[in-house]
Amino acid sequence: MKHLLNTLFVTSEDVYLSLDGENVVANRERREVARYPLHTLSGIVSFSYAGASPALMGACAEREVALAFCTPKGRFLARVCGESSGNVLLRRTQYRIADDPDRCCPLARSMVFGKVYNARWSIERTCRDHALRVDAAALKEASAHLKGLLSQIAESASMDSLRGLEGAAATVYFGAFDQLILAEKPLFAFSTRSRRPPLDPVNALLSFAYSLLAHDCAAALESVGLDAYVGFLHRDRPGRTSLALVLMEELRPCFADRFVLTLINNRVVGRGDFDFRENGAVFLNDAGRRTFLKQWQDRKRENISHPYLKEKMPWGLVPYVQSLLLARTLRGDLDGYPPFLWK
Repeated sequence: MKHLLNTLFVTSEDVYLSLDGENVVANRERREVARYPLHTLSGIVSFSYAGASPALMGACAEREVALAFCTPKGRFLARVCGESSGNVLLRRTQYRIADDPDRCCPLARSMVFGKVYNARWSIERTCRDHALRVDAAALKEASAHLKGLLSQIAESASMDSLRGLEGAAATVYFGAFDQLILAEKPLFAFSTRSRRPPLDPVNALLSFAYSLLAHDCAAALESVGLDAYVGFLHRDRPGRTSLALVLMEELRPCFADRFVLTLINNRVVGRGDFDFRENGAVFLNDAGRRTFLKQWQDRKRENISHPYLKEKMPWGLVPYVQSLLLARTLRGDLDGYPPFLWK
């Protein structure tokens, strides 16, 4: 089993990363401020505009350490990739399936089913744990609606139908999302999903979480030999990791969204963690990002029981395990892709 290593998050905008022997060195104004052994890292995510040295990028590619660059506000910019790993026949199979809607549909159907299933159980968990603090009737109605969509998704035979059902489920789920937020209203009130830019603190947290999760999924897919840019649901677009985006769909409600709800409901974040702009945009500030990333790392270390493998593992390994199951499905070792079904 793959081991969960640390991810180095560089949150200071003026830090330049370089390589010294087997160490990642953080430099500010040409002075060393910190260093980290490269062999202890599974990934590096830099929110700095200063960048990294070619030597470090080459070392990360050679050692399969995922290196990604984001803006200080968390928008993904680029990812360093080395030589393609894995059997070339696996990628050729992936490309053939991606070009065949009839073969894409069962894979996409499983992933969309997992997303809607997990969204429903996220709602059910709030009903179970906080029945006296929420409008339980409204949440139960949303849950029942999602349950009905699950049966339609399971029978869907076309990509257009799947996309329509996914959109309908997202409308129901985010329509009930404000009921899942139990603390500090109206600061953390949620009305609709907004991005580029996020227009309220909840959307700022969701966007940041989705950016990190997409990076983890892309790195996991590449590690098992798949091409993160060629997917089975989203249309291909230059620079978009389409397969990572569809793989992360089933993990959004149960990992990213529940993580954001925990930060809010446990009062880990507050008004002082956000930067409110004159144009209405809202972003995490430096202190907020540091708090978020520390909690994110802690959550990735928490153990769960994988619903398909029936094995205990850290949350942080779930994208890798799902990528491995997808690769085995494409090779024909599994009859169908088993989505991550959380409860």
